This record gives sequence, structure tokens and C-alpha cells, in this order.
Amino acid sequence: MLSLDNTTKFRYCFLNTNATMTSSSSSSSPSYSKSPIIFSFVCILILFVTVADSVLINETRFRPIEELKKFKKVRDYLKTINKPALKTIQSPDGDLIDCVPSHLQPAFDHPKLRGQRPLEPPSERPKGSNANTSIDEIEHLETIQLWAESNQFCSEGTIPIRRTTEKDVLRANSVKRFGRKIRRGVRRDTSSGGHEHAVAFVNGDQYYGAKASMNVWTPAVTDPYEFSLSQLWVISGSFGNDLNTIEAGWQVSPELYGDGYPRFFTYWTTDAYQATGCYNLLCSGFVQTNSRIAIGAAISPRSSYNGKQFDISIMIWKDPKHGHWWLQFGSGVLIGYWPSFLFSHLQKEASMVQFGGEIVNSRSRGYHTSTQMGSGHFAGEGFGKASYFRNLQVVDWDNSLLPLTNLHLLADHPNCYDIKAGKNNVWGNYIYYGGPGRNARCQ
Repeated sequence: MLSLDNTTKFRYCFLNTNATMTSSSSSSSPSYSKSPIIFSFVCILILFVTVADSVLINETRFRPIEELKKFKKVRDYLKTINKPALKTIQSPDGDLIDCVPSHLQPAFDHPKLRGQRPLEPPSERPKGSNANTSIDEIEHLETIQLWAESNQFCSEGTIPIRRTTEKDVLRANSVKRFGRKIRRGVRRDTSSGGHEHAVAFVNGDQYYGAKASMNVWTPAVTDPYEFSLSQLWVISGSFGNDLNTIEAGWQVSPELYGDGYPRFFTYWTTDAYQATGCYNLLCSGFVQTNSRIAIGAAISPRSSYNGKQFDISIMIWKDPKHGHWWLQFGSGVLIGYWPSFLFSHLQKEASMVQFGGEIVNSRSRGYHTSTQMGSGHFAGEGFGKASYFRNLQVVDWDNSLLPLTNLHLLADHPNCYDIKAGKNNVWGNYIYYGGPGRNARCQ
């Protein structure tokens, strides 16, 4: 409906058009012959603008309140998750890395950790760790992340935390869903809400940790709400609502990070991704102890097709003395731990360990995504071309690292992403995995 002002404008315009047309018809001068048409056009234009303006005003009468509420939620969340920093480091990729006193990190917002400080490292680590391979084409990333290229670091007693921005949170569906995975099955579920896997796993025993090295790539992710990751999972519970997992590896996630860099990440859940757990340090849970590695920060350099390969080593294991699950990155660099009280089944041991890749296929264009897994090439292409995990091991009841037995393979969409396994004296148990996604056989 037009407002009174707009109606008046239209009536005035209409009357003046008639008057102009009348004067024009009674005049013999050719200079006035086009003025009624021009005047009518101007009136119609005024009418269109005023109607559009009226609609816009009516719409925005209510939107600001909703928008204000949304932004207030986001800012309140940012206040809780971004802790006071003693120093801030600018990363070449645009990240801000805050050096936060370790006892003020998000983990200590948890009721059971409030007022505490990080634990000392466990006195014993798993026995029998394999030495790094001597193959010349592989280099180990150790502690290399993009933000560290500035040669600035956080001091002892602080931890580096990637600052969460307003843009990061607004890319998610809601504050509640930010930093969380969409609920889905881990394996054996070929209709898992768009999540597709190419993984190796062992089960049927009691596991107290796992270790592997994986090469790092920059897979193309074609939809902003998809991701591509390579990780190891430590799993317990059923594949229903009580699933417990601890996860670590590298991922490309435009929604979470706003770019296409591969980033070192962690995850955990105790209820099958419903309400508990999160990525990295985006909720209270994981306790970081390391001052040199920023969880969620970009990894550099990366592997290249038919070129140099760069890999990272990750180990997760349960400390026999206190029962917490510790994370090690590279050759002996402790990152921190997941307190055992976070979990139900994983308070005891894991019933499955899994290694490999996962992507999200949103089918946003009506067909299979072209999001790549790993290098974007199938397992059969082998070293330097396909993604790999090498030196796959598990931790047993005696806190010893052992090679895998009874290894199973699963590729739930083998025409899109596949996997193959092998074993030799240098790499022990290994897998190649990955693929391009959409192709002639993957629709």
C-alpha cells in the first residue's frame, strides 16, 4: 500500500501530466510535442522509486532488531572464546595468533577445570615408535606453520590461539553450530548426510592410541559448505547417539576458516556430534600445553604432484597413569590433552582406530561435488601423486606401539575416492587413498 505522501505525489504527477498534454495539444509549437511523454515517464519513474522505497522501509522496520540480536549473540560468543592476549602475531595468510596465558585458555571455562592449570606432560610415552623414513623425497613439517614464518613466537606459559572473527562465526548457520561438525556416521554408513570416506580401520580389540604420518596437500573444495580432511580417529561406543571420538589431522574448510589452506586441526565428541565437542579450541575441552603450535593454523609447505612430499606425524594415546588422551605432533612435540572426564566410553579404551580421508558432498548443483580428497588423485597413482598414510600403528594395553593386524579398507564411493593398502620394511603398514570427486564414473 502506498503511503499518503506517495499517493499525493502520484496524484500531483497525474494531474500535471494531463495539464501538460492539454497545453501541448492546443499549442502549434513542435518543441512541446514530446513533453507529455517525457513527463509521463518521469512520473512513472518517481512512482516506482517511491513504491520501492516504501517497501524497503516496511521491510527494514523489523530486520534491524533481528540483526542486532544476531550480532549481539556473535559478539557475546567472541568475548567468551577470544581470551585476553599478552601478544598478537600477524600471520601471512591474514590470521591473528593471540598468545594467551595457558590457564586462561577456553578449556578452563569447563566447570570441572575452572581455576586449574595445565597438567605436566606424562612421564612415559608409548614404547616402540618407528624412526622416520629416510626416503629423500619426504620432508617433515615438524613445527612449520605459516604464522611462524614471521619468526615471532609465544613465550613459555602462553599458548598460541587463532583468533576467531565475526566473519568466521557469520559463515556458520548459527552461533550454536559454529565450530561443530554436522552430525553423521563415522563409517559403514553410505547414506551419511553427504559425508564420504576412504579409510583403513582396525577393530575387535582394545586400543589405547594410534600413530601415523600423512602427507599434506591443498585439495580443491568446490562449495563453501563442504570440506576435505585427512585424519586419524580414535573411536569407542556404538554408531548411535553415544559415539565417542578423538580426531586429529589436517583439513581444508572454507566455512570454518574462510580460505583454502590446509590446517592442522583436532576434534572430539562424546554424543555422535550432537551437542558435545568442537574443532580445535572453539569450546571448553582440549587443554593445550604447547607454546609453538597453533591448532587451526595453516600448514606450510605442502606436497606437490610429482614433486616434493611433505608430511606430518600425529600420535594420540591414553596416559596409563592419569587416563587422559594426549596429542603429539611431529617428532615428540606434545600439543596437549583431552581430559578423560569429557568422555563416556573413551574413559576406558577405544574399540576402533581409523586412518584416512573424508569429504562432504553437498550436491548443491544437483550432482556429485568436484571436491577433492587428499591430492585429488586415486590411490593407484602411488607415491608423489596420491595421498598416503605411512607407519600406521596402534597403542596396546602395555603402552607399546604395535603394527596393525587385521586391517580393513572402506571406500563408500570408490568411483569418486578409493583406497589401497600395503606393507614394507620402511613404511610398515601404509595406505594410499583419495580421488577427484566428480568424474565420468562419479556422478
